[in-house]
Amino acid sequence: MISEIAFTTRTSECVKQSLTTTGMKMTRKKFQNCIKIFICDEQLKKKKKLSIFHSKHPTVCVCYVCLLLLGVDVNTIMDVQETNAKQYSTTTTTTTYQSTLNDKLENCDSQAFQIMQKEKRRQIEGIELIASENFPSRAVLEALSCSLHNKYAEGYPKARYYGGNEFIDEMELLCQRRALDLFRLDPNEWDVNVQPYSGSPANFAVYTAILGPHGRLMGLDLPDGGHLTHGFYTEKKKISATSLFFESMPYKVNPETGLIDYDELRQTALRFKPKLIIAGVSCYSRHLDYGKFRSICDEVGAYLMADMAHISGLVAAGVVPSPFSYAHIVTTTTHKSLRIEKKLPTGVEVKYDFKSKIDQAVFPGLQGGPHENAIAAVAVALKLAKEEEFVAYQKQVLKNAKALCERLQHHGYKISTDGTENHMMLLDLRPMHTDGARVEHVLELVHIACNKNTCPGDKSALRPGGIRLGSPAMTSRGLQEADFVQIGDFIHEAIQLTLKIQKQAGKTIKDFRAACEENDEFKKLCADMKARVQSFARNYPMPGFSAY
Repeated sequence: MISEIAFTTRTSECVKQSLTTTGMKMTRKKFQNCIKIFICDEQLKKKKKLSIFHSKHPTVCVCYVCLLLLGVDVNTIMDVQETNAKQYSTTTTTTTYQSTLNDKLENCDSQAFQIMQKEKRRQIEGIELIASENFPSRAVLEALSCSLHNKYAEGYPKARYYGGNEFIDEMELLCQRRALDLFRLDPNEWDVNVQPYSGSPANFAVYTAILGPHGRLMGLDLPDGGHLTHGFYTEKKKISATSLFFESMPYKVNPETGLIDYDELRQTALRFKPKLIIAGVSCYSRHLDYGKFRSICDEVGAYLMADMAHISGLVAAGVVPSPFSYAHIVTTTTHKSLRIEKKLPTGVEVKYDFKSKIDQAVFPGLQGGPHENAIAAVAVALKLAKEEEFVAYQKQVLKNAKALCERLQHHGYKISTDGTENHMMLLDLRPMHTDGARVEHVLELVHIACNKNTCPGDKSALRPGGIRLGSPAMTSRGLQEADFVQIGDFIHEAIQLTLKIQKQAGKTIKDFRAACEENDEFKKLCADMKARVQSFARNYPMPGFSAY
C-alpha cells in the first residue's frame, strides 16, 4: 500500500520513485511497454479506477497507469493536481481564506456584477458620441485582467526596487519598442516612457521635468478648445494644478473663424517668454500647424510639446499630420482614437536630454509602481494598430465625422471652424438660444451620450454654449456614413425637443431638468425617441466581453 507519492514532472523519475516505495523494479523496456498500453488502450481509460484521467497533469496520468498495470494499489495516492506543492505542504485541504479566490464575479459580488451588466446594456443600446471615448478590443481587455496586475514594479526596466520583474521588464520594453515603431520613430532619436497612469499626470510630469516651479508655459485657452491641464485659470481662480504650480498664459482662437490665431500667439509668446508652448487641443476640429508652432518656439527660445491625445490613432494611421517632425516632446493618451486603455506614453527627442528628467518626474517624482497590466494592454493594442484594418478604421472615422458634420449643417446648425478635419466637431448652440447643458441632458434621456463644451467667448464652463461630438466609438461598432446621417437627424430632433421643453420650463437648469422628469408630454416624447435610438443602436455589436 502506498500512502503518498511526491510526483516529479518527469514521468520516468515519478514511476521509479513510486516503484521503489513498493520494492518493485522498473526496466526501460517495461516502462516503454506501459506507455504504449496507456496510449493505445482506450478501454483502460474508461475504468472507474482510472478516474485520475480527470487530472490536468498528463505526466501524472501516465504514472498512474504505469503503476496500475504493474499491480500497485493507487487508491490512496493524493490528488494529482497538487502533486508538486505537496512535497512541501503538511495539509491537503484548502484554507478557509482561499474559498472565494476562484469564484466568478457574478457569484462573488452579484450587486457589483449587476451594475456592470446595466452599464454594458446602456452602452450597447446607446449612441456614444463622446469624442474622448472608444471601445477597446477583447484582446486589450483580456490583457488588462492578466497576471501582470499582481506585480509591484517601482522603477524602470533593469533598475527596479523590487525583485521578480524579469517578465515585467520584458513586457515594458516590448511596449516601448512597439510605441516607437507604430509612430515610425528612430530609437536613436526618440525615447518613450509608458508608465504614466493617464493624460493629466503625464502632462504634469513633463512640466515638472522641463519647467521647474513657477516656470512659464502657454497652451490653448480652455473655452477656445484647449485642455484643462494646459494651464487653465479664470480671472478669479486658478483652476488647474498646472496654473497653480506654474505660470501659464493662454493663446486663443479668432472669435470669428474659430481658428487658432498664430499671429496673436507669436506676439503673446514674444511678450511672455514661455519656456514651453503646448500644441494640443481638447475640442478643435482642424489640423494644427506644427511648423508654425515650432517656428514661434525657436524665435522665443521655447520647447514645443505636442499633446496629441485626441488624434494619436489618426497620426499612427498616417491620415492626419504628425507632430514628431517638429515637437521636442509628444504626449498622448491611448483610450481615445488609439482605442486602448487610459495610459499615456510620453515621447521625447533623445538629443535634448529630456529622458532622465522626465523619467525622474514620473517616478519617483509623481507616481509609485506602474500599472503593468495596463502597459501590457497598451502593448497589445499597439500591435493591433499596425494592421491594415486599423488604418481602414481611422479612414472611416474621418468619413463618419464629416458625414455627421455635413448633416448637422444641412439642418442649419453652426459648427465651430465651419467643418472638421479630424474625428470631432463643436456644435455651437448659441444661435439657437439654448446651451450645451440642456441639450446634453435631453440627448442623455434618449440614450445619446455627448458632452457639453465651451465655445469661443464663453464665460462659464458650467453653462457652455455647445456640445462636442466625435465619431471614433460608433465607428468601432461598425457604423458608416449613412448611419451618421441618421445620427445627425436624431441630434436635430433632440435639439428641437430641447427648445420645446425650454419654452415651458423655468430659467434654471434645475427647472429644465424638473420639466423633463415631471411633464407627461415631455416624458412621452423622450421615451418614444429613446426606443427608436435603442432599436438603431442594437444593430451594431459592441466589442469586448459579452457579459459585462
